[in-house]
Amino acid sequence: MKKEIQSLVDTAIKGIQAKKGRSIKVIDLEGMDGVVTQAFVVCEGGSPSQVSAIADSVEETMRKDLKEKTVKTAGTENCIWVAMDYIDIIVHIFLPDAREFYNLETLWSDAKTTEIPDVD
Repeated sequence: MKKEIQSLVDTAIKGIQAKKGRSIKVIDLEGMDGVVTQAFVVCEGGSPSQVSAIADSVEETMRKDLKEKTVKTAGTENCIWVAMDYIDIIVHIFLPDAREFYNLETLWSDAKTTEIPDVD
């Protein structure tokens, strides 16, 4: 993964971990056909309010640390699945049932996936 992409990923993870987001996975999409981004950062929160707090933390951390703003954020109305588009990476924050239902990890199973340990 390119250095600037890794920096975005690392900063998103920092924001996720600040609000105790769990089961973080990084899906490296670089060089794959038909993709609109370089990486997905996928995680989950235990409730809609935690999903919202994680999204707010990612947004603030990206802005503070890297001066990055989202191009678009979707899903904040119900906080079942929030997607945050930073062009080169997209951060997906799910409730566990929604994550299982949409199963992004399986859709991109041919991509390199890295699991990030939970912070307790």
